[in-house]
Amino acid sequence: MAQFTLYNKHYNASASNDISRVDCDHVPLCSINDVQLRFLVPDDLTEVRTLCQEWFPIDYPLSWYEDITSSTRFFALAAVYNLAIIGLIVAEIKPYRNVNKEDKGILSDSMGRTADVGYILSLGVHRTHRRNGIGSLLLDALMNHLTTAERHSVKAIFLHTLTTNQPAIFFYEKRRFTLHSFLPYYYNIRGNGKDGFTYVTYINGGHPPWTLLDHIKHYASKVRLTGGVCVWVAARVQQVVRWFYHKLLTRFNFIE
Repeated sequence: MAQFTLYNKHYNASASNDISRVDCDHVPLCSINDVQLRFLVPDDLTEVRTLCQEWFPIDYPLSWYEDITSSTRFFALAAVYNLAIIGLIVAEIKPYRNVNKEDKGILSDSMGRTADVGYILSLGVHRTHRRNGIGSLLLDALMNHLTTAERHSVKAIFLHTLTTNQPAIFFYEKRRFTLHSFLPYYYNIRGNGKDGFTYVTYINGGHPPWTLLDHIKHYASKVRLTGGVCVWVAARVQQVVRWFYHKLLTRFNFIE
């Protein structure tokens, strides 16, 4: 794991996620330890906008770049190498009750009433530095941020990606994200509707809504546990009865 410093920052965004696509050309880093992580600042706007326009097929408005480089709403973290930004992750934390309708099935209603979720809007790495662990470094930083004691209310992290973005799908599945739903025509890219996927991973004790099979397994385990407790209690009662009976017989001299 790289050594890194988190600088003063501003964090969160509003759009759909897509990890930048893998390119055959890449430049190996001398060491992942040469990469520094820091939060975005307003002076990064032009550089970040140029990079995102190269990495992603989505045209983000200027206001989005202003938000992720200055608003405390977003977790916007940059990977910096030789003073240049080579990777970026943008995420936000929000109450589960505020997620869009298509993502409402991520948590059960009972858990979702009080839970928060993390939403990854964008994750990208410069094409010349891909396959060097930069994406994992950025994602790990977000996961570490969301699994602290003060973030225990965050029960899931989710994202959207194009169904055709196989490098992103492979990356997230390797990191234990699971496919949650198919979103037909979710993206509007240059006037054309494109299908998307929702991927999700669970943290801090979060889990997807239970199916009937999950409920059966839960209650079966409860029965087994209760049965074990009953056996233990019965054994202890039997020992107490034996001890009392022994004392009673001894007191009346029925035992020499």
